[in-house]
Amino acid sequence: MFTALLASRRATPCIHRQTRLYAAVSASSPINPHTVGPYRIFDRHAKRRQKDRSALREAGVRSRTVDYVRDEVADRMIERLLDIKRKFSSILDVGSGPGHFSKLLESQTTDKVVMLDSSEHLLCRDPDSDFEVEVERIHADEESLLNVIPPNSQEAIVSCLSLHWINDLPGILVQIKEALQPDGVFLGALFGGDTLFELRTSLQLAEMEREGGISPHISPMADSRDVSNLLGRAGFTLLTVDVDEVKVAYPSMWELMEDLRDMGESNAVIGRRNYIHRDTLAAASAIYKELHENEDGSIPATFQVIYVIGWKPSPKQPKPLERGTAEMNLKEIL
Repeated sequence: MFTALLASRRATPCIHRQTRLYAAVSASSPINPHTVGPYRIFDRHAKRRQKDRSALREAGVRSRTVDYVRDEVADRMIERLLDIKRKFSSILDVGSGPGHFSKLLESQTTDKVVMLDSSEHLLCRDPDSDFEVEVERIHADEESLLNVIPPNSQEAIVSCLSLHWINDLPGILVQIKEALQPDGVFLGALFGGDTLFELRTSLQLAEMEREGGISPHISPMADSRDVSNLLGRAGFTLLTVDVDEVKVAYPSMWELMEDLRDMGESNAVIGRRNYIHRDTLAAASAIYKELHENEDGSIPATFQVIYVIGWKPSPKQPKPLERGTAEMNLKEIL
């Protein structure tokens, strides 16, 4: 997967897996989609412009060069989808970008993929010939999913690394559940709270030293321990949540920040600073190397990824047996 990248980039991606499973318990207070109000953390207009610029820069060449993280996560997501022994007539890809996940879909899995993204330039970056299945593209804001997707209309919905920029994460999970047909499945991947912790701590220490205070440069992200509860409150059943890591090695912090910009992952927090002093960045780069440098002189960047699977309730789904109906004592088996 990374052959082309290694030939053209100075980054050296190396994959480190660290998986933990979380048992999901349905919460007693489900979310009502008609009462949930958005809490604005991110400037969605700024994020759309960042994604547009990344797709247009050098006619999309730079954007394609830095697809390596999303391509790796999409590859791990497709493995989870293939574990579901079902063929779907259509799959909706929410926050699809140019189709990192959709390009991996085969005719044995689905006949059609519907890609939806807020950035029209990123959505249309790659031609239909790059996809094996039929493609439909919808330019719309992911936060207003039910404005363009009818309720109870989708067999499967996926989202590969876009939900971490949603202001109202509980609300979008409710919208996804409402858009699914009964017994429809949602498969998602989003960045977790430990993503880029090396960069976050280095910038904070540098700002404290040089400017006497800190400001947000890395967006707040969901904690893996809370995601299963959010899915349960949104009304999903048969939940699975697991956590993985993708580690990428860079020569220095400067190349990392350049790649984040070309990915369209620049800071979009409301109230963010529009610039960082050059001497603060230089100090952060030195701190990054001092605290996290690899043996070969490169620096690591950790992307924590939370994978989720949830199903919309249906009478056809398997139900656990009632307590006390077992025919054999577990003590006898052990």
